[in-house]
Amino acid sequence: MSGTRSPSRKEPATEGKWPVWKLAILLYPATALTVAINLFLLGLILHSVGFGAIEPVPAIIWSIPLGIPAAWLAGRWLRGLMDEADG
Repeated sequence: MSGTRSPSRKEPATEGKWPVWKLAILLYPATALTVAINLFLLGLILHSVGFGAIEPVPAIIWSIPLGIPAAWLAGRWLRGLMDEADG
């Protein structure tokens, strides 16, 4: 088990912090699907007011680019939680 011992008793044996971009890549599928669901539900709300509905396929297509900033924000949020837990 090489690499599991910490050189200091105060510091945990970790290999470094996860950067936000890695967290964002891992969270992208979940955030893109969340964006798709929210777009579809927004379309249902707008349809009840009198606008055109957003169908599921266009919601999924629009969620592909819109999921990138959502994943970045989720990664920043998770990195902050991880930093808070370490501190």
